[in-house]
Amino acid sequence: MNERDALIYVVDDDAAMRDSLSFLLDAAGWRSRAFATAQEFFDAYQRDVPGCLVLDVMMPLMGGLEVQRILRAQAICLPVIFLTAHGDLPMAVQAMKRGAIDFLEKPCKDHVLLDAVGRAVRYSIQQCLSRTSIEAAQGRLASLTQREREVAELLAAGDGNKTIARKLSISDKTVQVHRHHAMEKLGVHSTAEIARLILLANATLPQGQGGGADTLA
Repeated sequence: MNERDALIYVVDDDAAMRDSLSFLLDAAGWRSRAFATAQEFFDAYQRDVPGCLVLDVMMPLMGGLEVQRILRAQAICLPVIFLTAHGDLPMAVQAMKRGAIDFLEKPCKDHVLLDAVGRAVRYSIQQCLSRTSIEAAQGRLASLTQREREVAELLAAGDGNKTIARKLSISDKTVQVHRHHAMEKLGVHSTAEIARLILLANATLPQGQGGGADTLA
C-alpha cells in the first residue's frame, strides 16, 4: 500500500471548483473523484481504499460540518480537508476539534492544498495498515480452540507449563500438546511472540475504515 493507491474525494456544489480541483489533483498524480453532493460521495465511498476528502463547508442539503459529523458517527476514518469561501474562526475551530487535517480558504494556493492532501493520505495509510495488522492478529488468535487460547494467554502472562496445568486442572502433557498446537497455528516460536501477538490483537482498532456509509441518519 502506497500513496498512489489513495483516492482523493472532492465534494463541492460548485461545478467549476470541482473541475479545477480534479484537474489539479490529477495533474499532481493523485486519483480523484468529484461529487456535487454529500449523498453522492457516501454512495461511492470505498472503505478499504486509503485517501482523503476535500470538502466544501456551505452546500445545499448537507453541509461539510454535517458530513464530518456523520463520518465520525459511523467510525469512517477518512481524513478531511475543508476548503471553503464561507469559513470563520469558530467554524474552523469546530472542524479541527473534530479531527480535520486542515481548514483552507478559497482561493487556496495549489501547493498548500497539495501539501495538505499529502499529509492526509499518509495518515490514512498509517490507519489502514494499523487496522490490517490488528485484524490479522485477531484472525490468527481466532483459529485457536478455547483451550489453546487459554494456554496461549497464560504463556503470554509468563506462566510455565506446570503452573498452567495447575490453573487449568489439566496434565503437564496436555499443556504441552495445546502449547505446540497454539504456537503452530499462530506461526510463532516463542512465548514472547505470543505475548506480542495478543497485545496487538487487543489493541484498539483505528476509528474508521469500518462499516459502510449507507445510512446518513
